[in-house]
Amino acid sequence: MIIILAAVLAILVIAFILGVRQKDLPEPEPESPFRHLDDRKAAIYESLRDLQFEYRVGKLSEEDYQTSKRDLQKELAVVLAEVDKLKAQLAVSLGVGVNGTARPASPKPARPAGTVCPSCGAKFERELKFCGECGKPMQVAK
Repeated sequence: MIIILAAVLAILVIAFILGVRQKDLPEPEPESPFRHLDDRKAAIYESLRDLQFEYRVGKLSEEDYQTSKRDLQKELAVVLAEVDKLKAQLAVSLGVGVNGTARPASPKPARPAGTVCPSCGAKFERELKFCGECGKPMQVAK
């Protein structure tokens, strides 16, 4: 009796699977072009939190902590630059500004050539809020 019920159930399941038409299935959600970058950014932030915790409990020396932190911050800067680049590409293709408003007809005046860290003297091509080398606040190069 159990074998007959199992066979009937298997036949019903197979009939249901074969009876579902492709056009009856919902369209998949479109993949966000930012998803992989957001996932990577979240992973880097989590790694920075873990690194700081391990340093505070004494598992890492000061030198290892600073080296690892600097490497993660550089990687984060690359990811954030990719996000900005992708936003700019999408804005150009859609014909709008990055914040969603219509693009101005004329470009803005050029900014200074880069930034210089007031603490360690490191120079960067684009303006940053914090130094990628020492992590201290930045200022615009003069």
